[in-house]
Amino acid sequence: MPVLPGISRIVAGNAGLMTYHGTNTYLLDRDDGFIVLDPGPEDESHVDAIVKATGGRVSAIVLSHTHADHVGAVKALKERTGAPTFGFHISDKPIFSPDIPLRDGDSVLGMTAIHTPGHASDHLCFALGDGTVFTADHIMSWASSVVSPPSGDMAAYVANLYRMLARGDRLYLPGHGPPLADPKPYVEDLIAHRVNREKAILQTLREGPSSAWSLMDRLYSKTHPWLRQAAERNVIAHLLKLRSEGLVRDDGDCWRAE
Repeated sequence: MPVLPGISRIVAGNAGLMTYHGTNTYLLDRDDGFIVLDPGPEDESHVDAIVKATGGRVSAIVLSHTHADHVGAVKALKERTGAPTFGFHISDKPIFSPDIPLRDGDSVLGMTAIHTPGHASDHLCFALGDGTVFTADHIMSWASSVVSPPSGDMAAYVANLYRMLARGDRLYLPGHGPPLADPKPYVEDLIAHRVNREKAILQTLREGPSSAWSLMDRLYSKTHPWLRQAAERNVIAHLLKLRSEGLVRDDGDCWRAE
């Protein structure tokens, strides 16, 4: 599916509660072959689709982060194309070590790597020079990201939302869901949502101690078991941020306001 001139997208067949219609694999057509950004999950049919769409002319495999729905196909795609891999220099998962390690601000294949930890410690966004950014799972157009410690860090996530907001880019191409044009209002809403959630958690703890699960049960409306578990992970991430700021303390599973 064409997205922009020289950029197309293949959606993996891993639709679900946490992946929307599936993982977006982006193909950037360059003179020396295609850059494949986020090969997707371990799925032979998806790798076949990438190879077919590129004619096997893959010059580089670029990874935003090492969650399974993004990194799973890397090994098979590299074996079939011989293309080198690019990713953050400190991998969050032992299954992946990039051939070309990247750091924040590095120029890579006509893009700029932006280290945006929060959803994952090794998360990278990739900015083109025209205001287009591949935002992977840091900012998606259909839902806010799950922030699950220890790899997930709520303080870093919020700080990097502000960082992306300050850039003033015009178009986001996320890891799941459709493109997001004029992203500023959406990012402002994401930040407001996290700030308000944090205020609600703190106010609830001022009314009495609670476990993370009980906080989730009171503050979220999720009913599906998987979504409830994801919501609890977000609550824990908020609590750890509040603890680092000296606003709450924990005694085992019990959290209290200071």
